[in-house]
Amino acid sequence: MAVTNPWLAGPAPTRRLDRERLEERILNLLSSQNMCVLATSGPDGPLATPVRYYHLDLALMFTAMPTSPKMRNIAADPRVSIGVFAPLVGQASSRGAQVFGRARVLADDHPEFPHYWSAFRWQSDHVERSRSLDEPPTGPLVVVAADRIVYTEHWLRRDGYAPRQFWTAK
Repeated sequence: MAVTNPWLAGPAPTRRLDRERLEERILNLLSSQNMCVLATSGPDGPLATPVRYYHLDLALMFTAMPTSPKMRNIAADPRVSIGVFAPLVGQASSRGAQVFGRARVLADDHPEFPHYWSAFRWQSDHVERSRSLDEPPTGPLVVVAADRIVYTEHWLRRDGYAPRQFWTAK
């Protein structure tokens, strides 16, 4: 029987990528996707919400209605987990990240708002909704700077690296 990816067989390697190469792979994933699953916790228990995101370095950001369940949960407990993943075709294509951090809600008058907002691509939404590009939306903007990331990429096995890699903020 022919095996498409023989390097997937057997025990997984345990070798770690250096920080720079790991960050490059994580950024590649974040740049090539635009949807994530945001996990929050609230009085009714856990809530996993599909969210379109943008990123600036290893910080993910999104907008939301202030009255939404995810925003109520973030107000009560800012600790979140975000799952970002590429489409799965088979084991060799398995690629994703679990991002752990604290959500910060920035109003448009927050001093850090312009820094993050400059990377937020709101224009396509405005065009789709026939809104004027002369009137950018206002906040709030939710920013999650990664404290820790668990990155999975089975293709790493091919080069002798562990398919699960761990990144932590300095």
